[in-house]
Amino acid sequence: MRNPAHSDLLPVHEALAVVLAHPAQLPTEECPLSETRGRVLAEDLCADRPFPPFDRVTMDGIAIRFADFSAGIRNFINKGTQAAGQPPLVLESEGACLEIMTGAVLPAGADTIIRYEDLRFEGDQVAVLTEEIEYGQNLHREGSDRRMGDVIVPSGQLLAAGEIGVAATVGKNSLRVRKMPRVAVISTGDELVSVESVPLPHQIRSSNMYALSAALQQMGVPTERLHFPDDPDVMRTGLNKCLRTFDAIILSGGVSEGAFDFIPGVLAELQVEKLFHRVQQRPGKPFWFGTWQQQCAIFALPGNPVSAFLGIQKYFKAWLHQSLGLPPLRPSFAMLAEDYTFKPNLTYFLQVKLESTPDGLLRAYPRTGGGSGDLANLSDADGFLELPADETHFRSGTVFPVLIYR
Repeated sequence: MRNPAHSDLLPVHEALAVVLAHPAQLPTEECPLSETRGRVLAEDLCADRPFPPFDRVTMDGIAIRFADFSAGIRNFINKGTQAAGQPPLVLESEGACLEIMTGAVLPAGADTIIRYEDLRFEGDQVAVLTEEIEYGQNLHREGSDRRMGDVIVPSGQLLAAGEIGVAATVGKNSLRVRKMPRVAVISTGDELVSVESVPLPHQIRSSNMYALSAALQQMGVPTERLHFPDDPDVMRTGLNKCLRTFDAIILSGGVSEGAFDFIPGVLAELQVEKLFHRVQQRPGKPFWFGTWQQQCAIFALPGNPVSAFLGIQKYFKAWLHQSLGLPPLRPSFAMLAEDYTFKPNLTYFLQVKLESTPDGLLRAYPRTGGGSGDLANLSDADGFLELPADETHFRSGTVFPVLIYR
């Protein structure tokens, strides 16, 4: 239930649901295998032959016929060596063995491997030193993991080292993957100057576009950085072009209710559909979200750096997963390590330092800092602990969701 004092604010869970209901419709592309880490697979990876493709030896030792061991033979004559990568030798005579290496094909006529630790070699004579021998031991049987044609990695899987290894194993030197969205990161405001400039006392260097771009790059999303001054005409011209070029636009600044907060009005003039503006949260309450012709999602975030950064972690990251067809983000949780009080009836994203304990817990230590304008405090923290609205006192030892960004 919404609190009357905040009836014009959208609760966090409702705002997130709206964002997730408007994903980008992303096409696919062919990508070289070496460049697919972090991409989303858009085809099934199937076994092009059995896994493993032959009876594979899993221990260095000797290959024998188990029937010889069952008949009481404990001293075998070594007839040769079978290395990995060589065509299989043939074990032909009774009481014979072949020295064999891990990864080699099982020799024809053999069915059991005895490891070196259970053997003594004297010339071409090999003595077995144990009675604990089982038929077929130390063998990885052909097709025991996957049969030819089996789907090993289904479409929609996020590609990491294991999946890329599978792709290489089945002979794929390129993969069909989901395209990443084209994203513009735009800062606004006359108070901002370039990074290399020496700011005047009333100016600050532009940092949001770099911080937000870096956060997106960490997600594998390439970005284009732009800046608009506090001029509605410049904003209108620039945004009109961006709406037709990008799958998503991330704006920072100009979205509140001040005299120079032109972004909502300009977006309305460009016929961008506003889906919400103002969320029941701190930091980041003036968050504006909308879409243009179902082609471009607009995340208009407050200019304060902590607010903007939170918006990326809470909303854009979830939107990206939805757009790529990935499962919803798995929530992480941490235990509040100290009592904390927050009085406003807002969901509070508390900056925290995280520490893993030997008993398997993740403890969160508050790092409040100087508020949403304290960019430096982001480097002191590791994440945002999500404290629910309608509560004031949060006790040490209570577990809450956490957005981990480091």
